[in-house]
Amino acid sequence: MRLAILSDIHANLHAVEAVWDDLERRRPDAVYGLGDLVGYGAFPNEVVEFVAGRSIPAVMGNYDDGVGFDLDDCGCVYRDPDDVLRGKQSLLWTREHTTDANKAFLRSLPIQIRIEDRKPTLLLVHGSPRRINEYLYEDRPPATFERIAAAAGADVILFGHTHLPYQKSLAAALFVNAGSVGKPKDGDPRAGYVILEVARRPKVLFRRVAYDVTAAARAVRESGLPPHFADLLETGGLTALPAAANQVSVAR
Repeated sequence: MRLAILSDIHANLHAVEAVWDDLERRRPDAVYGLGDLVGYGAFPNEVVEFVAGRSIPAVMGNYDDGVGFDLDDCGCVYRDPDDVLRGKQSLLWTREHTTDANKAFLRSLPIQIRIEDRKPTLLLVHGSPRRINEYLYEDRPPATFERIAAAAGADVILFGHTHLPYQKSLAAALFVNAGSVGKPKDGDPRAGYVILEVARRPKVLFRRVAYDVTAAARAVRESGLPPHFADLLETGGLTALPAAANQVSVAR
């Protein structure tokens, strides 16, 4: 069985449409989402309707929580005061521009999805099994992953939130961060997602898909959102242009 795992679309319609075109060629057995459908991008309604219209099972991300419930906090953890301000602007803009029906859809998303009808068992979350907004970076101490694996009760743990794709195997579990469809932070502006081959020894394929970044960035600049978000789309999340077009080794 082959599963496609999409995370952190962040209202980037251009990116998710390109990923879907790629999926139609690859024909996975199922597609799942790891949350944060909205925020930062110019198309919150269109992305929610894209996911809902295709009946993609998805978990709730911290941004979905903030927008769906009209909260004053997106659950983001920023240290830079400028990032705090821009995050607040993004949340307020997205709340204002998301319809009541689409907010209701965001509120309906579960915190986690378990797939336990066969081995290996899978657990899908946004940040981590412990918290919706936990940043589970690859360089966290092994003991952290071991504690999470022991409590999660799953063979494979799929998550996002950091926008940085990686996989890490421990004795108890395989951890897979699916990266970000619509807001990468690894210096590669292409949309990212994962194909998981579910077998006794699961295989993870990190996919990158080119899309019209220029159009997506233009839409952000014309929307009234902070233009910094458009800059980050163009640089793959870096504050300056990367030295090379690709910063990571990925499948094409």
